[in-house]
Amino acid sequence: MRRLKTQAAKESLLRRVRKQRLNYITVLPSLITILNCVCGFSAIIFASKGLFAKACYAILLAMIADMLDGRIARMSRTTSSFGGQLDSLCDIISFGAAPAFLMLEAVEYKMTGFTQLNPVLASFIQRFIWFVAAVYLSCAAIRLARFNVENEEDESSHMSFMGLPTPAAAGVIVSLILFYQEILEEIADHNTVIYIIFEDVIIYSLPFLTLGLAILMVSRIRYPHIINKYVKGKKPFAYLMTSLLALGLIIWLRQIALMLVFGGFAASSLVRWLFFRKKPLSPSIQQEAQEPSGGPDIPQQDSST
Repeated sequence: MRRLKTQAAKESLLRRVRKQRLNYITVLPSLITILNCVCGFSAIIFASKGLFAKACYAILLAMIADMLDGRIARMSRTTSSFGGQLDSLCDIISFGAAPAFLMLEAVEYKMTGFTQLNPVLASFIQRFIWFVAAVYLSCAAIRLARFNVENEEDESSHMSFMGLPTPAAAGVIVSLILFYQEILEEIADHNTVIYIIFEDVIIYSLPFLTLGLAILMVSRIRYPHIINKYVKGKKPFAYLMTSLLALGLIIWLRQIALMLVFGGFAASSLVRWLFFRKKPLSPSIQQEAQEPSGGPDIPQQDSST
């Protein structure tokens, strides 16, 4: 009798497994999502070899792939839960592990000569930046997991993000390192006082900035969805001219423009939250605060970073 019950339980389990087995997937959106993952992995490899600029561009390419996969899935009406889970798994590599490792390697590279002068202090700083990198990675994972639980499939509900999007957090780190690697070396010689001051400010503030970005990712501060709120749908003609101007600046001065765009986006909602914290909210702001939130790491059914 007991053996029959065991056999029946095994057959019931097999039936449930067959029922949940994935038989079909959408190929094109999934390939673009995997490209996101490959770019993040490439960024880690470049950073380990000291090629920080190439690592930054690999993460930026991952952001483009993250924007395209969900858009293509919706256009072809092939959204799926599999695509959403795959998107989040790839995002943790490209916008979690890769930026954390990039920050770690950039700071340690700067400290190469300092290690010999003061080994005790250098050891403490190394442990601190490892701790910051681990916190950033953990907060990115929490941010993605929270989004998967709270996500709503209705596109109209994604007018704002709850917490700083992971691609935006990665963009702040990437844009600062790009500015340090490409622009700072052009405008100042390595031996000048200006170069040394800016280099020290950027590199040594990077761990503290990364820690702040990690906190913003898991916060409940709302960030606007730029595409859905300001670009998608019918907008005034001035929106087109502003968009063209912004696009031209990004193409012409991409390193400086990226730093201003990502830094401004990350700071905007934080400043707004601090400003309105002690003031009564207007009806429009109260209505916006009650809107459902989405996430940057939107799965393929909602991905529009």
